[in-house]
Amino acid sequence: MEALMSGGIWIRRVSYRTGTQSLLAITPSMPSPTSPPNSLKTLLFLRRRSLSSVSSFSSSIPFNSVDDDNGLNFRINKDFKNMLGEHAKFGALSVKDILTASDGTRKILFKLEDGLVVETVVIPSDGGRNTVCVSSQVGCAMNCQMGLSRHLMAAEIVEQAVFARRLLTSEVGSITNVVFMGMGEPLHNIENVLRASDIMVHEQGLHFSPRKVTISTSGLVPQLKRFLQESSCALAVSLNATTDEVRNWIMPINRKYNLSVLLGTLREELRFRKNYKVLFEYVMLAGVNDSFEDARRLIDLVQGIPCKINLISFNPHSGSYFKPTQEDRIIEFRNILADAGCVVFLRPSRGDDQMAACGQLGKPGEIQAPMLRIPAQFQRAVRERA
Repeated sequence: MEALMSGGIWIRRVSYRTGTQSLLAITPSMPSPTSPPNSLKTLLFLRRRSLSSVSSFSSSIPFNSVDDDNGLNFRINKDFKNMLGEHAKFGALSVKDILTASDGTRKILFKLEDGLVVETVVIPSDGGRNTVCVSSQVGCAMNCQMGLSRHLMAAEIVEQAVFARRLLTSEVGSITNVVFMGMGEPLHNIENVLRASDIMVHEQGLHFSPRKVTISTSGLVPQLKRFLQESSCALAVSLNATTDEVRNWIMPINRKYNLSVLLGTLREELRFRKNYKVLFEYVMLAGVNDSFEDARRLIDLVQGIPCKINLISFNPHSGSYFKPTQEDRIIEFRNILADAGCVVFLRPSRGDDQMAACGQLGKPGEIQAPMLRIPAQFQRAVRERA
């Protein structure tokens, strides 16, 4: 990492891994960990071969800057402007709309340069925990009804968190947590997700604690191994079933990486991590995965894995025939896990009246994934709840 100063403006270059993008951040002064959100004025993501050009210009170009209510205005050398125009882009996102749910949850619709739209959710909490849920893809390839349009670039992922800070900090308070649980399967876009999460936790980036940045996955095992070996951020795994038969049905990725492979990989990789717990997410589906037998199987499945378990109420949405488990049943399920010594939490639904809750982001695409065949033993349960 290199920091060059010119006329009161710091130009910082941070290289990440061996990818094709690096970060150039231009700020009005060298920020401290306690700097307000607006201290990071602009993110530029450049091709690695362009960095030498930036370096040769940046040490000698005089900057003048004017702070105003709209941010930082630059008056810089014409040649430097031309170089930036050739090698860099300012701003990957524009705000299309902000929807506010009755519980204070905000859903931000961002328009990308190619006209596609991604959704980001900001979830405030009375306890001071304010979470931004970012998307990693436009759509999703994991049998989601919206289909996959493309991966998001690292810049487009990071800017979701930057915009959330700028737009909503004054309303909800400081953003304390980032979760990669929006549109897309994060580990399907692992290169850009690793770069984005690195920038989010870097002391000269957004400076979140790695424990406060969580990447979620449905269970892409090779990418999961790489993530655990290369990243210091937290990991969440969408489990959602206690048998391969059920998980094959509701999460087809299980047909490639079944429960034994997935959980065996976690046991092996986490043997070398100290003070690290994976978060298992378990969406409760009435008549499908919410039996007391499921609870007892779940206890056995997570043995030997340092973990926490999140029980999540299902949020109905278009294209799904599942129904949420009743609250009293969820509590009984939770109690079985807790009595066995599991660390378990109940995650309430947030933002569902604006389709901002878990599982509700995005719109069905023109080409939708096929509805999967319902196993015979669950057909009655699904019909009764239809």
